[in-house]
Amino acid sequence: MTDSVNRISSGAPWEEKFGYSRAVELPNGLVLVAGCTSVVGGQISAGSPHEQAITSFEVAFAALAQVGLGREDVVRTRMYLTHARDVDEVGRAHKELFDDVRPAASMIIVSGFVDPSLVVEVEIEAYRAGAR
Repeated sequence: MTDSVNRISSGAPWEEKFGYSRAVELPNGLVLVAGCTSVVGGQISAGSPHEQAITSFEVAFAALAQVGLGREDVVRTRMYLTHARDVDEVGRAHKELFDDVRPAASMIIVSGFVDPSLVVEVEIEAYRAGAR
């Protein structure tokens, strides 16, 4: 990758430990945000699947804010869930946050996350209009 790629850190300990960035901004205007869970300040902010989804998206929005983008710039979301029974709660959270934005979205059931109290992880992609 070239120096024109902007790598954004959230300060989470896993970024350094595992060698990744919270988000990557590409010169073409695309911003990719890594999987976000309801871990805030190094602590799991567990709760209902709805609450975890909201918190996870807020973590992703904080990464976007570092490059001057917001919820309205999101063009794609991915929601990973550990249980199909949580689809409606996570979907409700998504609608609350994105009903007026309407990004392309996927919801995928997975076997689990690094901590069993986490039931939702989200990824987002955003686009900066007018990028070179």
